[in-house]
Amino acid sequence: MGKAITLIPGDGVGPEVADAALKVMESAGASIEPDTQTAGIAALDQRKTPLPEETLDSIRRTGVALKGPLTTPVGSGFRSINVAIRREFDLYANIRPALSLAPGGRYEDIDLVLIRENTEGLYVGVEHFIGLEGDPRAAAESVMIVTRFGAERIVRYAFEYAKSRGRKKVTLAHKANILKCTQGLFLDVGREVAEEYEGVVDFEDRIIDATAMHLVVNPHQFDVLVMENMFGDILSDLMAGLVGGMGMAPAANIGKDAAMFEAVHGSAPDIAGQGVVNPTAFILSACLMLDHIGQGEVAERIRTALLAVFEKGGVLPSDLGGSASTQEFTQAVIGALA
Repeated sequence: MGKAITLIPGDGVGPEVADAALKVMESAGASIEPDTQTAGIAALDQRKTPLPEETLDSIRRTGVALKGPLTTPVGSGFRSINVAIRREFDLYANIRPALSLAPGGRYEDIDLVLIRENTEGLYVGVEHFIGLEGDPRAAAESVMIVTRFGAERIVRYAFEYAKSRGRKKVTLAHKANILKCTQGLFLDVGREVAEEYEGVVDFEDRIIDATAMHLVVNPHQFDVLVMENMFGDILSDLMAGLVGGMGMAPAANIGKDAAMFEAVHGSAPDIAGQGVVNPTAFILSACLMLDHIGQGEVAERIRTALLAVFEKGGVLPSDLGGSASTQEFTQAVIGALA
């Protein structure tokens, strides 16, 4: 029996990229037993809720979810289904690698990892309108929440990630020069944690806007980056742009008792069912899942096959300048498996 996982194909192009990833994993010898569940629009149509209890129960049972892109239905009661899942399982660490696979881009040999705090910051959604002079929406206020506990565990996760993978440096990006309490606390805690890894992993801190500029000027000066929620959301998309775009961007969401792996791109309903979506991000997310469940050798075989397909060229998705269908690209990856 393989490792039980919860598979959520998702909406739009989700079922297409999920099918591609499953075929590649099977051909590579992955030992998994998917329990297919629904969420998003598909779940609303079938179960009258965008996040069924059966789906949550499955994740509780398996501890591992591989999730396609979801559409949060208007008026569903959820600001974001993804956020709801992260909160339900306290998936506090969002891991976003940016790895060069497709040659011919602006940059070569990019190998970066952004680690984003996933539960605090502005995205906690503590906000409200303020009424003035008969206008109930005259002003709006949002609260950024940073706790010592949340900051400590995400920075420690970043250092342990770097240490366990032989990486050399952690960069903490912040805005403590302006937000002296919230970002100041994040930075202070980061410096405290960094002292414990002195001589093992190098540490630096940088202002967030300067970090964005330096990522574009010379991304090779970075290794592992850690930051709070919204900053991580923004810069992780920037980093995806360094290696070809959102079609190349996998993600992991890690908690103490559960983990969820997902492609970062949206459900792309405009191309759903056309067989043209690039499945690379979802395949790479599946590789992160395989690493997590102790099947790293299989994951590395798949990454090597992807690299071989991209280096050979000829069978590339449309978002990378080719004309290959999803199925053609998937079969090329399967054919390249060593």
